[in-house]
Amino acid sequence: MRNHLAPVMAEPTAADLAAIDREWPLIAAELDLLDAEITMLYAEDHGGPTALDWRRLRRAEARVTRAAAGLTALPIPHRAA
Repeated sequence: MRNHLAPVMAEPTAADLAAIDREWPLIAAELDLLDAEITMLYAEDHGGPTALDWRRLRRAEARVTRAAAGLTALPIPHRAA
């Protein structure tokens, strides 16, 4: 198996960290959605998802939508070239 990833030689820059910080609400919302989806998959093996499982999934989807909309509403910071 070939390694296609280049080794990381430097720490993230302040701009990189700022971009991660800016996108963190969306990242966290997507992780919550993934967790809710995994819960739904496991629930299928145990009699099916409960009403609470469905509610958690709907809320997680709504949170991703809100976070994505909020991210697109923010101005894009200029990066030094």
